[in-house]
Amino acid sequence: MTRDIQYPVELTPPDLSPYRQSNTGIDYLWTFESGRPGPHAMLSAVVHGNELCGAIVLDELMRAEFRPRVGRLTMGFVNIAAYRRFDHRHPLTSRYVDEDFNRLWSESVLSSNRVSAELNRARALQPIVASADYLLDIHSMQHPTEALGLAGPADKGRDFARAIGFPRLIVTDAGHAAGTRMRDYAGFAAAGDAKNAMLVECGQHWAPSSVDVARTTTLRFLRLMEMLDQEAAARVESEPVEAQTFIEITDPITVRNNEFNFVDDYRGMEVIETAGTVIGH
Repeated sequence: MTRDIQYPVELTPPDLSPYRQSNTGIDYLWTFESGRPGPHAMLSAVVHGNELCGAIVLDELMRAEFRPRVGRLTMGFVNIAAYRRFDHRHPLTSRYVDEDFNRLWSESVLSSNRVSAELNRARALQPIVASADYLLDIHSMQHPTEALGLAGPADKGRDFARAIGFPRLIVTDAGHAAGTRMRDYAGFAAAGDAKNAMLVECGQHWAPSSVDVARTTTLRFLRLMEMLDQEAAARVESEPVEAQTFIEITDPITVRNNEFNFVDDYRGMEVIETAGTVIGH
């Protein structure tokens, strides 16, 4: 059985309008140079317009006027058209405008003749995304499932997740069947490329705990990039984290029609003890 459960919206989406006119010439996409050698790291939020935790954390960094100690830091409020449609009374309807922004990141799609609000925005962002050495893409989930990181298909993705050290669950897969995620764009997923990325699913979309996960993951990412000052880095390093568990997706199975039903109210990360157990029809 499946149910469309409506969870309470316990977060307030921040006003992002002050960030529209940016220093990159691309609305809502900001880049800060340290003037010292180091990587180009990117933080992305609101790839889906109803996922608020990343917007809250990047808004905190912007209001604090955070600047990287080394290298170059880009902070982007990505699918801003969908985000501006967010309505707490109907919070599921603003995931995207025309199509899922996080299924567009292949060269064939980006260079195609297709047109949509998301594809136009992806094309505008593409040069900056392509120039990034490291990406942390901040997301959340519909149901209150434990936070997890998506590390991509290559061993380097697992190593990157270990170096960040958070969250506890790290999932590796070969990508999404419906299209390429930004986390898997070009060199981020290529085994022989030094670029690297992680997508973090911070928990239920509108739960305050998702902001805590987004903030912790972001600070640990910035620590790894050596972009925090010494005091902030020491504070991050002193906070205890649980040992990570790595889960590999070996056989994705896609639902092909609306007549599929689970036999129980599965929400994610359930363990099925016995192989061959019927879980759906």
